Amino acid sequence: MDAWLWAVRIYKTRSAATAACRAGHVRVNRGAAKASTPVKVGDRVEAFVERERILEVVVPIDKRVGAAVAATCLVDHSPPAPVVRRQRPMFIRERGTGRPTKRERRELDRLRRP
Repeated sequence: MDAWLWAVRIYKTRSAATAACRAGHVRVNRGAAKASTPVKVGDRVEAFVERERILEVVVPIDKRVGAAVAATCLVDHSPPAPVVRRQRPMFIRERGTGRPTKRERRELDRLRRP
């Protein structure tokens, strides 16, 4: 299991995939998965990596491959990633601190630019 998760680039390292299996963040066919759990075609893997990922095994591989090849080894049934809207940072100066320095003025201009 950990080798497949690493090979299809779900986790960056194999040790991270093993740690996730031990922590209970990986499930196979709705059951808890150990790192040594064998992967078969048609297995449904649920892994939590920053968000929940639901994957179906198409090709069981144990060697790391390129991203394009890795994408063909699984079918992703995960819900879409939530869109995070970030607010623009506001630069607020303390009242009565006087005229801005050249450095502060440049920071203000950088923040105000669209």
